[in-house]
Amino acid sequence: MEHTTDFFVTRHSIVRTIWGNADAVLFIFAGASAEFALNKAVDWLYFTGRLPADPLGRLFSTVNYAGMIVFSETAQANAAIDKITSIHSVVEQQRDSKIPDWAYRDVLYMLIFYSIASFELLQRKMTTAEKNEVYDVFYRVGIRMGLKALPKDYATWVADRELHLFNDLVKSSHTTDLYRQYKKHLGSIRFFLLLESQKMVLPPTAKDLLGLKKNQWLKPIVPVYRLIKYLHGDRLVKAILLPKKYRQQVNALDRDH
Repeated sequence: MEHTTDFFVTRHSIVRTIWGNADAVLFIFAGASAEFALNKAVDWLYFTGRLPADPLGRLFSTVNYAGMIVFSETAQANAAIDKITSIHSVVEQQRDSKIPDWAYRDVLYMLIFYSIASFELLQRKMTTAEKNEVYDVFYRVGIRMGLKALPKDYATWVADRELHLFNDLVKSSHTTDLYRQYKKHLGSIRFFLLLESQKMVLPPTAKDLLGLKKNQWLKPIVPVYRLIKYLHGDRLVKAILLPKKYRQQVNALDRDH
């Protein structure tokens, strides 16, 4: 009898297509880096000192965990989710306080939103069925983490996402400090590219809070980059644009799904 491997995300899922594309994951990273900085619960990430010390590494860690879940068998994916929950439990014990449930949902909502936004920026508009597929994957992650009050489907989530953006984002001293750290770790040119990337995927609420101007200098370049990628020149571009420390990690994000 042929053995059928049980994956957390089916082999031909649109979610694997998104998370198996390094360019899409980089835009997910760009959007999440902005929302992390604006989130009212960002002080939790400051508590351990890891985020201000290595903001890019901390965000890559979040992205890598998500990628691990998307491409793993169900048992391994569940183990990764349980590890995330366990790590946060330790931090809660150290601080003698509970991370609010809405803060967990915010991170989950970021992954859903930027998965869709990145794919649509780089490829095409997604169908309703595909958006539901993206939502279902991260909904199951949230359920495994024991999160409460998660919307049951994508359509309901859209409205809840807007409420979260309105209630949970604020420009604070942490926001200013994190952006200072981003610039320090990236350098001026790469920091400019990060801001331009954020303009293309961030929702209006976040862009307004960050004071990002409407001019999008990179958007006309996206079709050109697609051609460069088709001609297999994208690794050279990434080698020029990305900090050396993260090039190998980023190239590894391109997966055969």
